[in-house]
Amino acid sequence: MEEVSEEKIIKVKDAYCLPEDVFSAVHTAINEEMEEIVSLFKVLADPTRLRILRALEVQSLCVCVLVECTDQKHSALSYHLKLLKEAGLVDSRRERSFQIYYLTEFGCLLLKHIEKYFEKT
Repeated sequence: MEEVSEEKIIKVKDAYCLPEDVFSAVHTAINEEMEEIVSLFKVLADPTRLRILRALEVQSLCVCVLVECTDQKHSALSYHLKLLKEAGLVDSRRERSFQIYYLTEFGCLLLKHIEKYFEKT
């Protein structure tokens, strides 16, 4: 074991020891609030929402285009878009009588990271 300079060592079990600051950092990480991250993963866990994100990666779209490209009803797609918007992945703007949805900067970055990961595997 590496020598620790006058730090208190925490004996976890038998011969496994950690410096007190490392144990404290682990304890803090384990007890962090994860509700926001869990909510994001729940939003991403739905295939329809992932498909919407992929479509919006191609171009900003109104719900009517998504209805034409899927077997989903307008109301169902609006619900999915609402959840994506609440998660900060999608936003919208009004153009004439259409509500146009587009990926936010966060949505773009997250989608690119996900795609990059799956390219490697």
